[in-house]
Amino acid sequence: MQREIKKRTLAYGLAAVLLAITLGTLFYSIKIQIPEKTGSEGVPQSPAQEAYPPENILKTFTSYEELRSFLIKNSKAQGLLPFFSPLDVKVFRGEIAAVPEASLGFNKVGTEYSTTNVQVTGVDEADVVKTDGENIYMIANNSIFIVKAYPPEEAKVLSKIWFNETYPAEIFLSSDGKKLAVFGSKYALTLPLYRFFHVDVKTFIYVYDISDKTNPILTRNFTMSGSYFGSRMIGEYVYIVVSQPAYVIYDTIILPKVYSEDKIKEISASKIYYSNVSEDYYAFTNIAAINLKRDAEEPNLLTILTGATSNIYVSLDNIYLTFHEVEGQTAIYRIRINEGEMLIEAKGSVSGWELNQFSMDEHNGYFRIATTTREDSGVTQNNLYILDMDLKIVGKLEGLAANETIDSARFMENRCYLATSVVRRDPFFVIDVENPRNPKVLGYLKIPGFTRYLHPYDENHIIGIGINEKENVKISIFDVTDVSQPVEIDQYTVSGAWSYTTVLNDHKAFLFDKKKELLVIPVSISDPY
Repeated sequence: MQREIKKRTLAYGLAAVLLAITLGTLFYSIKIQIPEKTGSEGVPQSPAQEAYPPENILKTFTSYEELRSFLIKNSKAQGLLPFFSPLDVKVFRGEIAAVPEASLGFNKVGTEYSTTNVQVTGVDEADVVKTDGENIYMIANNSIFIVKAYPPEEAKVLSKIWFNETYPAEIFLSSDGKKLAVFGSKYALTLPLYRFFHVDVKTFIYVYDISDKTNPILTRNFTMSGSYFGSRMIGEYVYIVVSQPAYVIYDTIILPKVYSEDKIKEISASKIYYSNVSEDYYAFTNIAAINLKRDAEEPNLLTILTGATSNIYVSLDNIYLTFHEVEGQTAIYRIRINEGEMLIEAKGSVSGWELNQFSMDEHNGYFRIATTTREDSGVTQNNLYILDMDLKIVGKLEGLAANETIDSARFMENRCYLATSVVRRDPFFVIDVENPRNPKVLGYLKIPGFTRYLHPYDENHIIGIGINEKENVKISIFDVTDVSQPVEIDQYTVSGAWSYTTVLNDHKAFLFDKKKELLVIPVSISDPY
């Protein structure tokens, strides 16, 4: 097994070196000055306590019968529907694997090491690989390996946690390196009911004491019904979002459940919050807050009946949960968070749908979101909305880039950068959002291909990862020093008949070290010659 791990490490290291050389040359050529980071059996499961949103934001059901009547009356589709979370899709495609990370930290002896590429500083995102600068924690082959990586001459596998009939997806590491949280799902096909069948999905959160890296000990097992959707960690608190379809079959609702020890706790209808809006599909969206360091502290739990959860954005103080309503609207909940406490404080909506978490941002007490709308005729247009903390729209740009759709978005303090596309041409927009009540386009640039991920280099330069018109991966450098005339000052294209990078869909596969002029991305190349 150590031979296998060393072989994987060598392969990743070789890929990193090759790309670092190429991209170092790219950065040099544009003359930017660089200024000199075993299972779960037999462990008590954690109970949960509920959080209570104010009644003026959302209502709660008074009874099981009221919930059932609401779903029958308002849901436009009933029965067991295909309802997959991002993790479900990865599991069914066999895509759970290790990828490079990003950002920098320092170990005890001052050696730099990479950390996960996150959207918001101070808000960690779960990944398939974590490191403390001395050890690497990675998911591979349905197991978690703890590998001593520094110093390199002492590299070896310290321990392995194997999972049986469960699928570990992502992990968090506590700030002191003594606790490891593992997220994943369990799947079971239940007996069919008439013409329906049901895939029973549960999300597990296992917490291990890894003070002794050679002997990880499971100290907490918290399990909820539903599919793992996403998570964040702020300080020592992990916030995890789980989605479960809500439907009625033969007058029966499968309510969300929390599993603790040998007991099953069903979330009662009176603890489920909702707004009186009709949806195509409904889901029970559960958010749990868990203290990674203190196993004795009970998790907090919040359950909301929503449409199919679309995306989450998390700042240091708020969770923003989005889902798509009927009539082309995106609904937004703002949930205030503070050391595990959760409280729904606002609900709002905007026209269109957002692409991903980077389409959203919170800055100086305002929430910004970029969306695309599609009319019945098929005509699309793009919009930028700025909302206050009550999620009321205070400023907007609508009708931007008609007949195009947003391919990528990035907010950087007082600016918003949007890349839209139409027929393999990619307009790159620079938008001023300093005045929340009056956002305005400062300039734009049209280039071939499309850009799927934007990453800040410095105040006046943006890195873009995308695909050119010949279906090859392209890395671009945009100069926005003159905001009225943004320029693509350089680019690097991966050669081959066809190439692809997972960065197009997963920003955590992107590594960037500005100090070292190092940019690393995984690339697949197909070349018949």
